[in-house]
This record gives sequence, C-alpha cells and structure tokens, in this order.
Amino acid sequence: MQTKKRVTIKEVAQAAGVSAQTVSRVLNDRPDVSASTRQKIRAIIAEMGYSPNVLARSLIQGRTHTIGVIGYGLGYYGPSRVITGIERRANELGYSLLLSLVREPETNSGEAHLDNLLAHQVDGIIWAVPEIGANRDWLAHQMNQLSVPAVFINTQPRPGLTVVAIDNREGGRLATQHLLDQGYRRIGLITGPSSWWESQQRELGWREAMQSHSSLTAGLDLEALKVTGDWYPTSGEKGLEALLQRCPDLEAVFVCNDPMAAGALRAAHRLGRRVPQDLAVVGYDDTPEAGYYYPPLTTIRQPLSEMGGKAVDLLHQILEDQPDGQELNSTQAIWMHPHLVIRDSSMRGP
Repeated sequence: MQTKKRVTIKEVAQAAGVSAQTVSRVLNDRPDVSASTRQKIRAIIAEMGYSPNVLARSLIQGRTHTIGVIGYGLGYYGPSRVITGIERRANELGYSLLLSLVREPETNSGEAHLDNLLAHQVDGIIWAVPEIGANRDWLAHQMNQLSVPAVFINTQPRPGLTVVAIDNREGGRLATQHLLDQGYRRIGLITGPSSWWESQQRELGWREAMQSHSSLTAGLDLEALKVTGDWYPTSGEKGLEALLQRCPDLEAVFVCNDPMAAGALRAAHRLGRRVPQDLAVVGYDDTPEAGYYYPPLTTIRQPLSEMGGKAVDLLHQILEDQPDGQELNSTQAIWMHPHLVIRDSSMRGP
C-alpha cells in the first residue's frame, strides 16, 4: 500500500505565492497578515490537505504546546465543570492537555504528579486541587519556585502566585442577604469542612451579612447557629437535625453546597418542617439537579467552566508575552463572581 506524501509548508507557500513565514503566521493566528491573504492561504491549506507538523513546530519554538493540569475529584460537580472549562479553552487555543489527578489532597501534596508533568516538558501548569492539608503547606513553600509558569484555581492569593478564584465570600453574603431580605432572622449555617478555604470564605460571608444587620439579629449566638458538614448529603441531613435541636425556632438555613442542601431538605420533610413555609433553605453551586429538588432549590451559581477557561487564558498570556529571563510567575488574582438563583425553597409565603 502506497502512503500519501505529506504536504509541506513550503509547498503551501509556493502555491499561495507567499513566503513560508507568512503561512506560519496564518497557522499561528498572528494579526500581521491581511484578511485577503489569510483567506487565500487557508483555502489552499484545505485544498492541499496540509496539516502542521506539531513535533517540528515544537522543536523550532522550544515549546510543546501542552499544558499540564493537576486536578482532583472528577466525580464531583464543581471539579468536573472546572476541568471541562480548561479542556474547552485549551482546545480553542491549540494546546494539548496532560491531566494528573490527586486522589487524597489532605495527605498527598501532589509533588510527584507535578514532577511527572514537568518530565513531559509541558509549557505550563494549571493547579486545580483544593488548598487543604498537605497541599496548603507545600503550596506556601514550593509552588512559586516552579521552572514553568503556573496558574492556580481557587487557591488563596499570595505573593508570587497567579490565581483565578471564585469570590466565595461574596457568595455567602448573597445567600444570607437574600434570606434577610425575605424577613428571616434566625438563619443557620451548614458549612463544609473547616480546613477548606472555600468553606471558610462562605462562612465569612454569612457572618458578615448577619453582623451587618445587628439591629435585626441582636442576641443571636452565631456559633450555636453553625454546624460543620463534609459536602455530602448525609452531613446536611444530620446538620439540620443538630441545628433544630439547638434552635427549635430556626427560620432559615444557608447550606454551603447543593448536595448537603438535599440532605437538609430530607431532614426538614422527615421532621415535619415545611419548606419554605416553616423553614427556608438556600444552597450553593446550582448543580443541574437543583431546580428539580422538592421544592426547587434557591442556590448560588458559580461560573466554574468560565473559571477553568480563564485559567487557560492567563497561562496562554504568560507564555506568549514572557520575555527570556523574566520571572515566570507574578502576583495576580482574578476574581470570578457568583450570583443568586432564586427558586421556591427560600421564598416566604403570604
């Protein structure tokens, strides 16, 4: 069987009557080519069946056009949406991905995963692992010493790191302020694990909203109105039980993710608390199922896919604009803003 000869960039250039450098500019989407020339070259590329030699381009440019992603928890809604956003935007910009998953971020720093990706000569790293346990300690001392640019997702900003994060503090305020605006005063909190930065920020937003209405919430013991969960529905169910034992006249609860909110709704139904007539519930995430809970769940929507895409954009910008010898990482924090999605579970009846 005779194989078809591979078309070269020089042959495309000859057919178009331009230089190979001009063809290269079109392939790399450079702006310094006229629209008519660009259209002509692309038509010839399609006609001749030319495909770029990625390996040759990598050798010439000293780059592999590959991004290493260290992630966690693809079985969960949030992490899976972030990775989806990373993949989509990387594909649009012409990057390949190498994905490595950290199984237990509380005890595994991910250093071995990072070394493996660097051994594959990735151009840069996107770090999408929760900042908890061993990862927090290691991040503080090592990650700003990387030999390639890196962007961190939902990591607490600190000097030397480029971070894209959702403003969870703002999300906590939005959820609590909505309940206050509905006339509720005794508003409980079911938070996530206390070691998670996201949990800490959502709790801080709840506290700030409650304290900013001190004339309405005077005399309330905020510590008695808080329980800690683990992101799973069972902890939401047990958390609401504990809150109602401490505060039988509880009027509303802000639950720091939708799965725990599902558990809280189940506990309310089992304990005879009608939602929202006897108890209002607000979740966090806006998972696809949230609108199908009974009653449909008011929640905070996070721009998760957009956050993943923004991380790729930042890394791409660093790679394109990075002069030789410049520091690889600069301090930069991009905040993505959540917003409130109002459904039946929080609306006070007549």
